[in-house]
Amino acid sequence: MTQPLPDAVHHHGNGGLQGRTVVLIGGGSGIGLRVAHRAAAAGARVVLGGRTPERLAAAAEQVGEAATWRTVDVTDRDSLSGFFAELDRVDHLFTSAASYQVGTMLKLSDEDAESPFVSKFWGQYHAVRLAAPKMAADGSVVLMSGAAGARPPAPAPAYAACNAAIEGLGRGLALELAPVRVNVVSPGTVDGDLWARRPAEDREGAFAQYRRDTVLHRLGTEDEIAHAVMFLFANGFTTGSTLYPDGGYTLR
Repeated sequence: MTQPLPDAVHHHGNGGLQGRTVVLIGGGSGIGLRVAHRAAAAGARVVLGGRTPERLAAAAEQVGEAATWRTVDVTDRDSLSGFFAELDRVDHLFTSAASYQVGTMLKLSDEDAESPFVSKFWGQYHAVRLAAPKMAADGSVVLMSGAAGARPPAPAPAYAACNAAIEGLGRGLALELAPVRVNVVSPGTVDGDLWARRPAEDREGAFAQYRRDTVLHRLGTEDEIAHAVMFLFANGFTTGSTLYPDGGYTLR
């Protein structure tokens, strides 16, 4: 059962983030950390989750007194269960943590081909399932997909299918969990923490291709994607939607 609406905001959207609890699994770095900064600045209490204690502690120190952190592994259901058991209430949830392999069907092992679903799809699915009983009725979930689900940049069918499946999951959950709102953010290529940890040759090749293929001929920033997530947290009349902050990549 979802948490009841506070009287002050009953039937009036989410009333802003002041005093609300925003849970960010993957909040120790990248887009999740940028959302944490924005949510804290808006007056929210921020709970950061991830696998690396040192990274989480450093992120919480950056964000300030509004932030707390706990370790969690989205591929481990017991870990997820323990993470949410310690929370009294969840007003907004965003899960950007995922680790997976990308490649062609003919070259990837079965385990590597399945990895986007294990981490990115089922990780988010189980995070939402465990958060749902503690969700505020006027709260929201933002799932993380990717523009490759609508327009694969290269042969990587399992990865493309995973992103498309997450968009379908968002629509299905929007029906099941209403009045809790569920939306999906599906960014294009972002010049940020994720790509910084990949080989320079792979990074520069992907960046050059994305600049050619997108309408705006540039990469996105982590802060631009965080802004999109914050919009989906805040807009009380948006649910079951997928937002593409991709510079027009999916139009071409």
